[in-house]
Order: sequence, then C-alpha cells, then structure tokens
Amino acid sequence: MSPKLDCMCLQDARFFCFNLMVDDGKKTWEEALEHCRETHTDLTSLNSETEQRLALSEIQHDHITERVWIGLRFFGDRWLWVNGDPLVYEAWPEGDQEHQCPLRKRCGALTKEGHWENWDCEEKVHFICY
Repeated sequence: MSPKLDCMCLQDARFFCFNLMVDDGKKTWEEALEHCRETHTDLTSLNSETEQRLALSEIQHDHITERVWIGLRFFGDRWLWVNGDPLVYEAWPEGDQEHQCPLRKRCGALTKEGHWENWDCEEKVHFICY
C-alpha cells in the first residue's frame, strides 16, 4: 500500500501534514520496525492530539486489526519513541496503570478506540509507518 499524506487545517489556519502508511501485512513489533525502516522512515510517533487523530482515522477499516503497532517501546524504566522524539503527549486509557511497569507487554499499540496499549511484542498486527 502506498503512503498517504494527510493534512489537517488547524484553527489558526495553519496546515499540519503527516505522511502515514498503514501496511496491509501483519507483523510482530520488531518486524514492523524493520519493515518501516527499510521501506519508509520509521514506525510512527504520535506527538500530539492532531497526529493521534490522523493516525486513528487511518485505522478505522474492517480489514485493519483492532490495534496497530506504533513506534512506542518500553526501555529500562520508561516509554520512548524509537525515533528519539520525546514523549510529551500520551493517550493511555484513563485509570490504566498496567503500562507503568510492564513485565511482558513492552511494545506500544494504538487501538481503534484511540488509546495506547502496552502489548505483547510478538503479537502479529497491522502497523503504521511514516
């Protein structure tokens, strides 16, 4: 599937463009990371509510898994974006604390409901590259 350039007009008349690609194949988190880096740029980082909404609009299709991999990974004692972006925006479900110290589920996914989940990295789901 080819990349799609999504643009959104912000309230102050600026345009925000975000180049996204939801892949048709299902992969583990590591496989998705490798694929994105080889064929695009990276697994996507979601650094704002705007980016979150654009990504969410791309996964609202019946053929897309209930959650998709994003470039979020738990390293050491915190969640980090694999491209080095700081984690300034977060979309964990309200009241969820499972992500604070994950034992096995150490890879980040975006659900169709618009929340982030820590998920088993070996699970094969769709993913978003940019």
